[in-house]
Amino acid sequence: MSIRIDKIVTRGGDGGQTSLGDGSRVTKDDVRIEVLGTLDEINALVGLVQAHTPAGDSIAQQLTAVQNLLFDMGADVCLPEDGPMAERAHRVEEAALLVLERRIEELRARQSPLNGFVLPGGSVPAAMAHMTRTQVRRAERRMVALSRAERVNPVLLKI
Repeated sequence: MSIRIDKIVTRGGDGGQTSLGDGSRVTKDDVRIEVLGTLDEINALVGLVQAHTPAGDSIAQQLTAVQNLLFDMGADVCLPEDGPMAERAHRVEEAALLVLERRIEELRARQSPLNGFVLPGGSVPAAMAHMTRTQVRRAERRMVALSRAERVNPVLLKI
């Protein structure tokens, strides 16, 4: 889905509220906005990791795919399941989860067996990847909190 942004500064959120994809208004600290913000943070961190990956490398291509999935997840979250535009929403499907799991398993098979916890660091890209991992865990927690308050796409709870 192509999104066109004509205006960045709208002043629509100056009162502490923002709009969801269906036009409904929520507070800027709403749990749904927390999920969207965390997904955005992850996407930015994945971009940093990718910036340290050689162009054309298969990992760089996989990172681009992850970034696109993160945008799709955000598009899914920004249109509430019970909202007025729910039937028009592009929902993340189980197939995306299966692709992601396959990629993870392919990468895991290439590494040496782990004998303990890995300390974050080693290189700048590795440290960024660890930071990304911690943000993914935060997104999981936020998504669960959202699912306890409202109906969400169950696939999002698995990714």
